[in-house]
Amino acid sequence: MKLTLDGIKKQEEWKQAGIELPGYDVEAVSAKAKEAPGWVHFGIGNIFRVFIGGIADELLETGVLDRGITCVETFDYDVVDKIYDPYDNLGLNVILHGDGTREYKVLGALAEAVKAQSSNEKQWNRLKEIFANPSLQIVSFTITEKGYALHKVDGTWFPFVEADIKNGPDQANGGMAVLVAMLYERFKAGKYPIALVSMDNCSQNGAKLRESVLTMAKEWEKQGFFTEEFVNYVSDEKVVAFPWTMIDKITPRPSEQIAEDLEKLGVESMQPVITRKKTYIAPFVNAEKPQYLVIEDNFPNGRPELEKGMGVYMADRETVNLSERMKVTVCLNPVHSATGPLGVVLGYDLFAKMLNTNADMMSMARMIAYDEGLPVVADPGILSPQAFVDELFEERFPNEYLGDTNLRLAVDVSQMVGIRFGETVKAYVEKYGDASRLTAIPLGIAGWLRYMLAVDDEGNAYTLAQDPMNEELQEQLKDIVIGQPDSLKDQLKPILSNERLFFIDLYKAGLGEKIENMFREMITGIGAVRAAIHKYVQK
Repeated sequence: MKLTLDGIKKQEEWKQAGIELPGYDVEAVSAKAKEAPGWVHFGIGNIFRVFIGGIADELLETGVLDRGITCVETFDYDVVDKIYDPYDNLGLNVILHGDGTREYKVLGALAEAVKAQSSNEKQWNRLKEIFANPSLQIVSFTITEKGYALHKVDGTWFPFVEADIKNGPDQANGGMAVLVAMLYERFKAGKYPIALVSMDNCSQNGAKLRESVLTMAKEWEKQGFFTEEFVNYVSDEKVVAFPWTMIDKITPRPSEQIAEDLEKLGVESMQPVITRKKTYIAPFVNAEKPQYLVIEDNFPNGRPELEKGMGVYMADRETVNLSERMKVTVCLNPVHSATGPLGVVLGYDLFAKMLNTNADMMSMARMIAYDEGLPVVADPGILSPQAFVDELFEERFPNEYLGDTNLRLAVDVSQMVGIRFGETVKAYVEKYGDASRLTAIPLGIAGWLRYMLAVDDEGNAYTLAQDPMNEELQEQLKDIVIGQPDSLKDQLKPILSNERLFFIDLYKAGLGEKIENMFREMITGIGAVRAAIHKYVQK
């Protein structure tokens, strides 16, 4: 069986393999999207296909949606060449249940894959056509939090952003520059309204996206590429809206075992690939079943009935904000970011296996969510924080079939510590005057910095997960030697006091010295990390 438009016509073979096929006309909904695009998505990797694409697939199945999604890749063009084009833009979603059973579904909602590559005239002109079409209602994004960043930690432009500002919209390269260049096409075509919907896992994501768009537009206005009228167009949220969202679905990297299992079922060419930009991706996506997407209902050009998709809630901005804070700053992501890097140091590959077999790590995870997070979280109303955490610990975190790795959870932690830890720290400062009563969160921060030394608790070296601050942080920590606790002097102070990083000076919050002491205990020698965790979670 081939995952292609011709291949899925052999319906009986797929049915016998237990793989569900689209119940709608894939070619028809793709053709309609190409003629009159309604929904464009930037960042077309795993989470997009299994979650956003899965929602669109569900809406197509029920007739709520009548066209597919236009898929735009702004960063890794190999994804289009290796995963979209060879499979006629079809995908295969694999849902992994905690009892080991799976659901297989071929995804036909991905109408077209376009490279946002200004040097590729054909692709660039196609993107312009799409954005100039008045039918376009939604542009959504899963480009990770760093996809919106224009500045380095020190406040200076990233080099690629500086080049984009200088070169102008016709030679745009970065994701935000590409987006603003396309908004200019929409402005010229008729000043059509549009909703730009960040679905990335970061606090107040709509505000982050808007800030980046306005910054780029104003910089290009200064350079003479745009007029004030265009800046006014993207500034008017009644015309160009930036709805906030909260998104939640655990999506590990594609499993080689699942690829083998699919090929045993008869599906050809399922093996994952690693692109030249180190994206690990496959023709299928594996993920858990539970999913949540809370969206601010602000769509100036209309929208499909998104709320008819599984786990989708339409709400006002305050409800979205509270839902996001519940998940990102308290219930789920802080547990991942605090225990994932420590899991690497302790030598655990799988996150679930670590929690299921190491009582101290499970205690630490529960302390972060139940003891330290829930007391300061606001109830968003549409989702119960207590029920959300209970589901995490009873169903989602223990699911070893997900295959989620601690190393994946250590990706880009530097870009997330402010949201995932800083917000709770600030809440404690506001409530109690300082955050000194916290234990598991500072232990997680100390553990992340210990992880940055790239030596595990048995003295073995490992490779760090991708993070834009790896080099900078390792340079800061280079004189620290495991087995020599006195080698820790003032190296942590510039990090822990950095308000751009943590959104608060951790020393002023009453945690700086506490984290230093925890870190010092973790570098005393072999087994010191395990001992330090045991000491603090048993209190």
